[in-house]
Parts: sequence; structure tokens; C-alpha cells
Amino acid sequence: MTNTDNPGPAVTDGGLFLGLISGTSADGIDAALLRFDARPQVLFGRTYPLPADLLADVLRLSQADARLSLDEVGRLDTRLGQAFAGAARQALADAGVPASEVTAIGSHGQTLRHDPRGPAPFTQQLGDASVIAEATGITTVADFRRRDVAAGGQGAPLMPAFHAAVLRAPDEDRAVLNLGGIANLTLMPREGEVRGFDTGPANGLMDAWCLLHRQQAYDRDGAFAAQGHVDAGLLEALLADPWFSLPPPKSTGRDQFQLQWLQARLGGQSPADVQATLCELSAATVAQALRREMPGCRRLLACGGGVHNPELMRRLAVRLPDVTVASTASAGIDPDFVEAAGFAWLARETLAGRPGNLPAVTGARGPRVLGAIHPA
Repeated sequence: MTNTDNPGPAVTDGGLFLGLISGTSADGIDAALLRFDARPQVLFGRTYPLPADLLADVLRLSQADARLSLDEVGRLDTRLGQAFAGAARQALADAGVPASEVTAIGSHGQTLRHDPRGPAPFTQQLGDASVIAEATGITTVADFRRRDVAAGGQGAPLMPAFHAAVLRAPDEDRAVLNLGGIANLTLMPREGEVRGFDTGPANGLMDAWCLLHRQQAYDRDGAFAAQGHVDAGLLEALLADPWFSLPPPKSTGRDQFQLQWLQARLGGQSPADVQATLCELSAATVAQALRREMPGCRRLLACGGGVHNPELMRRLAVRLPDVTVASTASAGIDPDFVEAAGFAWLARETLAGRPGNLPAVTGARGPRVLGAIHPA
């Protein structure tokens, strides 16, 4: 059901909304419960792990060279919907909030493929919203990206409008950096339009390399990267990918920057040196993009899982010596739940009939109301 088929429940200035997302890192389902008064307030946030077998299938099927059957896609859509519904129910139980008090759920789902530049542009997120609405009894808004792609946009990133609503400052040029599987920047000058775009890999490649060589889902505290040394030749080869020189608007995903992409450029480096180089790649591409697109930036507010990687944060600070690099926690928003909070905000915008995209960010032909409404 599209967002014009049913206006959904009435939306007032207040109200509770639950945001759900499993990002490109696929490390779990982030849930954030928001109250909307004068400004959004995150009342509760928690991450719920995906079942091991479901996580393995998501990681396997999200690779660019994976061959998928329609049956696999259909079953994965339902299984992810069930997992998201379970996370929503558990989050409300943990928060002590009955489902009847929640106006709507905003569910991003799990990205399987993202190709907004091809001859038939598309983006695909799984996690059947009908399953979520049925299992929770809460109106669910989902499928936020496809309307923007249909309007000629990238369908990503979608968080800049939310970032601007809650983190923009009238006296400072600042940016928000999301360090998920993929890194993306929101540029918020004191004056002028807000812009945003993906910069390349953040945690996704490091996670995959760490899992391959350490059998660990991620590089805890950046310890693996800290053991190695940056290989200048490998870094140069990685940075030579033409995607990095594309001008915004642009977006990417795990299906582009994945192990096969990395392995095609390796030359016998030690695993630790590769991890250190991947960490440097993430920092370098963010810093280069920020310097190029917003040289006057003075504060970079980081969120996402990469905030907990001190080696990555250190490398960012080294490459941006005249920029204050800090967590969004310094601005009052838990860095682990900014994106989940953003999808709660987008659900509210959809129900109110307000656009959720920024054409200057995505390249769409104009503002669009995003998402499909699945009534309770």
C-alpha cells in the first residue's frame, strides 16, 4: 500500500514512534523509541542481534556476485520481517511501553541491493512490513527509498533531513558522519542548503576482513587494525576506484565494496596490514570528501558503530586536525541510535504528508513523501 492509499493514523506534534534499522553492517536490528514534542527525544534505544542463521544468509546474499533464487528472496523477506517484528515487541517490552501507545513504526529493513545508477535504477530493502504490522498491531511505514529513486534520486542517504532537524547549529559550519557499513556525510553550513552523500566504506570491509581472519564479527576497539601498518601501495590501489571521484549526489552499498573488490587488489600483505589499510581507507575517503565539499567545516559529529573504533576515530582526527571530531553524544543523541531515530522521524513525516527527502542530497527531481503505509 502506498502512502497515498491510506493517510494512516492522525499525527499530532507529540506522540511515540519506533524506528527500526539493520544497516549495511548487518550487525543487528537497532530500535529507537522517540517522543516528538518541541524536538525529538530518544526515550529508549537498544540493538537486538539477528539470529545466526539469518545473519549468515543476509551476509551471503548481499554480496555482489551472489546468485539468488526468487524463493530465497521471498523467504528472506519474511524471515527479516519476523525478526524486525520480534525486535519491535522486545523493545517496547524493555521500555515498558504498550503497543497501543505507539503511533507508528518506521522500518528501514535490510538492504539487499542498491543500484540507483543503472539502466533500470532500483533499490531493494527486505523485511516485510505487513508481517511487522500484523505481529505488532502497530501501523508500519517502510520502503522509504524507492520513491526517491523513482523521482531520479539516489534513494540515499535519507538521514540528512533528520540530522538538519536536530543537529544543525546557527553559528557553526558542521557535518554529521554516519559510520555504519558504509560512511555518509551530512553537510550543514550555517547558511545555505544541507547536502549529503556516501563517501565509501566505513566498517563493512573491516568487519568482513576481521571475520575472515579472526572469526570475529568486527574489530573490537580497533585492535586488529592497530597491530598492522598502512600499506601505501594498497591504499593507493583502493583509492583509485573511480567511484571515489564521482561528484555528489552518490550512494553505494555492501554489494559494491565487499571482499571480492578488496581481494582483486591485494598483493600478499599481512592480514593486520590489510586491516590497518582498510581503516585508513575509511578515514581518508571521509576526510577527502569533507575537505573537498565543505572546507569550512569546524565540527564533525560522528555516529554509528564506527564511533566505538578508537583507531578509526584517531585516524579521522589526524586527517582533520583543524576540525573538532566528536560523537553525536556531545550534542545529546546516542550515536548508536541516530539512524533508528531517523526512521522514526521519517515515519512521522510520511504520516503527516510531509516530504522526507532532500533533493540537493539525493538528486531527486523534487521533494517527495517517502514510504508505504501498512495500517495496523
